[in-house]
Amino acid sequence: MKIAITAHGSDCHATVDTRFGRSNYFVLYNQDEKSWNFLPNTPSCEAAHGAGINSGQILANDGVKILITGYVGPKAFRVLQAQKIDMYSLGEITGSVEEALEAYLSGQLKTINSPNALDLKNK
Repeated sequence: MKIAITAHGSDCHATVDTRFGRSNYFVLYNQDEKSWNFLPNTPSCEAAHGAGINSGQILANDGVKILITGYVGPKAFRVLQAQKIDMYSLGEITGSVEEALEAYLSGQLKTINSPNALDLKNK
């Protein structure tokens, strides 16, 4: 199973990015192969509109089943949900992608059950 983590860099030591649609990279962990890979999110970062929708389609096309991120907007949420990609919140994690994966694997992350990007405005 492929797990995507939003990140500022392209490896497991990169700092996590709380943005979904406009994250610089998706660092991917393949649980079956125990391997790391990455996808640049350049098209979404440069898009005027629809960054979250485009990012969701990128992950779906690559076969991702789990997303670990900070915030997901309503349109992106619908795309991810339609593609059966489970979403988990980074919560207070600000460290590396590897730390975020460890938190997920140990059951420390909360499921994102509804769009939460508006939570950013309330902070």
